[in-house]
Amino acid sequence: MKICYLATASDIHTQRWAKYFVEKGDEVHLISFPPSSENLENINLHLLKLPGVRTKVFKYIVKQLYVLRQLRKLIKEIKPDIIHGFPVETLTIVGGLTNFHPYIVSTWGSDVLIYPKESKLRKYAVPFTLKKADVITCHGANIEEAMLAMGVEGEKIYRILYGVDVRLFNPSGRDEELKEKLKIFNSPTVISTRRLRPICDVETLVKAAPLVLKEVPQTKFIIAGEGSQKDYLMDLAKSLNVFEAIRFIGWIPSDELPKYLSASDVYVSTSLSDGGLAISTKEAMACGLAVVITDFGDNRMWVEDGVNGYLIPLRSPEALASKIVHLLRNREVREEFGQVSRQIIEEKNNWEVEMEKMRKLYKEQIERRKR
Repeated sequence: MKICYLATASDIHTQRWAKYFVEKGDEVHLISFPPSSENLENINLHLLKLPGVRTKVFKYIVKQLYVLRQLRKLIKEIKPDIIHGFPVETLTIVGGLTNFHPYIVSTWGSDVLIYPKESKLRKYAVPFTLKKADVITCHGANIEEAMLAMGVEGEKIYRILYGVDVRLFNPSGRDEELKEKLKIFNSPTVISTRRLRPICDVETLVKAAPLVLKEVPQTKFIIAGEGSQKDYLMDLAKSLNVFEAIRFIGWIPSDELPKYLSASDVYVSTSLSDGGLAISTKEAMACGLAVVITDFGDNRMWVEDGVNGYLIPLRSPEALASKIVHLLRNREVREEFGQVSRQIIEEKNNWEVEMEKMRKLYKEQIERRKR
């Protein structure tokens, strides 16, 4: 197949998706806005130019038209069998205007659940794009419900999960060199790998830290990721006198992430919104960690409270601290939760299985268009 993606080249999810099909022997083209990425071997990358317009509304309109012209030209040159855009943002929206078919769109969560409520332009642009697509894939029941509410035809929607590479993410032994590097040694360790931005609410974890340390003083916290709130969160940790117990380690490459998860005892996600189950939560579950996550959306479909993790209310440092302390004090409970979670991910959220569904969908759409 000759596949053309409309997505962000620097995004790890884009790279994983494109590489999968390259490895299957397909010809893959990626059309993206700058910046580029060095991690795109054997992928044909096409970077778009952006117009220099200052006025906000005028800029948006001109940008769309400018990109549309470039897209049409590139599509004519590439002659793809299929185009796939994700998430539903500017490039994917313009992709719908090209009238190329078959056109597949994948939603990632916030693009459907949040952004249309925050922007008048996206309020109309997102449903328009979804209706222009031949097929829409999503990875959560909450996303599907939101699209149906927008008037999207249910028969166009397919549930294909963003699965986990269970060979890479597994319950491996602890890396002593890493523990020494992080200076966590034999300390009970809590990890968060969510982005440091408001929607992920890592602030609640920082606020829970003093409550946890009061009960289990030797606890260490690993806060991975980057984002707009990093400086704020570090200052908050200092003001709460817990900065010395927290390791703000920044972004971790995907292939190194399993050893950080394996060095930890409890995984935490305090996010306020996700499409389906967050990939970071899936990865922690695959590594056999006990998880404490917020109770919303599809989370109850994957984590049964008291069976393979705990569900807590949004923005509740007290509830979070209570569950963390309980898990740190009960190793058998942690291990039992982790074993159940690992089995769930292996059976129901496996990367290879889900991507084969996508490959089958591509072929079906290409064949249908040929008839």
